[in-house]
Amino acid sequence: MTDLTTAEYDYDQTSDDYYSDEYEDEMCVKKEVQKFGAIVTTVFFSVVIIFSVLGNILVLVILVKYENLKSMTNAFLLNLALSDLIFTFGLPVWAFDEIYSWVLGKTACKAVSFIFDVGYYSSIIFLTTMTIHRYMAVVHPMSVVISRKSFYCVVTSSVVWVASCLAATPNLLKTSFVNYNDNTTHCTYEDIRWKLVETYQRNGFFLISFAVIAFCYTQILLRLFRPNSHTRHKTVRLILIIVVFFFLGWAPYNVALFLQSLVVWKLKPFDDCSVSTTVDYVFYVGRLVAFSHCSLNPIFYMFMGIKFRNHLKKLLWYYCGDPANNSQRHSRLIYSNVSTLPTVTSFQEQF
Repeated sequence: MTDLTTAEYDYDQTSDDYYSDEYEDEMCVKKEVQKFGAIVTTVFFSVVIIFSVLGNILVLVILVKYENLKSMTNAFLLNLALSDLIFTFGLPVWAFDEIYSWVLGKTACKAVSFIFDVGYYSSIIFLTTMTIHRYMAVVHPMSVVISRKSFYCVVTSSVVWVASCLAATPNLLKTSFVNYNDNTTHCTYEDIRWKLVETYQRNGFFLISFAVIAFCYTQILLRLFRPNSHTRHKTVRLILIIVVFFFLGWAPYNVALFLQSLVVWKLKPFDDCSVSTTVDYVFYVGRLVAFSHCSLNPIFYMFMGIKFRNHLKKLLWYYCGDPANNSQRHSRLIYSNVSTLPTVTSFQEQF
């Protein structure tokens, strides 16, 4: 769902009885912040939407055309691409809502908010699940034999989608279009307390996901640094990039969300107008960086792999060059050949 600034929540929301009249006398006008948010949101989201749609559709085409979808890794990549597309389709709606006003009604508000959050949470959970699978395949290779069964793959993916739907359920129950003092209507929570619940829920998801990802990739690096592992420096560098990118991409957004909650609680010094204004600027920038993950996931998790790059070349050559050269379909990406156990070497080969 849309993330409104603390200015809108603190001082403009007249339909919520959570705020007392004592705050109405101390107006903190943030027109410049809202103007900044509207401009950067329009420009940045437009670029993100284009690259996300193109990148994730290419991933889906390559997976369906060349890969074995019974593979656990390929199934996760497929679900991740679907999650990112669902997330992406909500971006233009929220950009329009923030810049202008909500015009689609209460039912559409609930539905769009729910679908968007399903894409948001499922993307993070699938990234974390993929990391756990890679960790098990490299550090405990014998333990992934059971996970290679199609049934296990379907069950795991289903659990992730169900968990994502449960996490997004508050949007079906508590969101609506709310009227503001500037005669605009926005799709958000009717009660600010539910917005706080969502904030802390997103913070919790980030902290847990980052802890799991950092632990798994640390163990993978330790395994790769063993004397008999023949570690490639390129592989180590890419693993570090993935962890750093996840942290730098999501940390500022989650920190800004948490700081905005402190503004809502009127804790010092966040009850000061200049401080809350700075928090709003940090929030806008952090949100743009975090929400760009849907366009960058195909690059970091798919197209940087050697086999995916080869598939992409074959696909482009098929439509732009000689179709006769498009062969060797349904080759494995990694861990997809059931007859071969995954090893450290196979993990490195994808890079």
